[in-house]
Amino acid sequence: MLTWIVDTFMALPLVPRLLLLVWVLEMVSVPILKWRWGARAERAGIILGVLLQASTVIAVLYTAWGLWATVRVASIIAGLGWAVEFVGSHTGLPFGRYHYTERLQPQLGGVPLLIPLAWLMMLPPAWAVAEEITGRPGMAFVIVAALAFTAWDLFLDPQMVAWSFWEWDQPGGYFGIPWVNYAGWLLASAVMTALAAPGLLPTRPLFLVYGITWFLQAFGQFFFWKLRGPALVGAVGMGVWVVWGGTKP
Repeated sequence: MLTWIVDTFMALPLVPRLLLLVWVLEMVSVPILKWRWGARAERAGIILGVLLQASTVIAVLYTAWGLWATVRVASIIAGLGWAVEFVGSHTGLPFGRYHYTERLQPQLGGVPLLIPLAWLMMLPPAWAVAEEITGRPGMAFVIVAALAFTAWDLFLDPQMVAWSFWEWDQPGGYFGIPWVNYAGWLLASAVMTALAAPGLLPTRPLFLVYGITWFLQAFGQFFFWKLRGPALVGAVGMGVWVVWGGTKP
């Protein structure tokens, strides 16, 4: 596994390789930022982490696809990501009733502009998992991609609520998160995947991003953020896809 990680990292062109390295180092530093400078520095570190991860994913896609295909897919994900969050936070569909607080700025229509970038930073890595498992194309790819993407939210939503980035009007059964939220994630990510119709993916580096996210979330939530329930469930939820995709020939 370590050899595969090193080989995948070293095979990347210089810009995505540097972005990947800086992203990992920055994410590792977030607990230190909180310890040294407090909640404001922690929030700045989280925002920077999303920007760096999204930039890494875009750079990886660009090296494989070129400019216009990358712009097309990134625009679909970011545009639909904002739209579904706008509709969701104003109507309760398809995630359940929630609203964003003022902690993440800037916002457009009550939706932090960082949120569409969060969709962008993780949906292509979920596509890589689906390509490894299903071999593409077809409905199986869409379904596995949506499941792999939604597994990430087993970590994300409890953490973001704990940090008061958004709030649920009626907390639900998964560590305060309504179960309908996960049905919404499945539906939204499946629709985005089908509409984006991504071409042949740079699977190895995107799969690496998915695996790193899995490890950082599990380790960070369990040891630093004290969200041990979501850490364990998320570790299993994402880990299934990491192991399954990683063992495909």
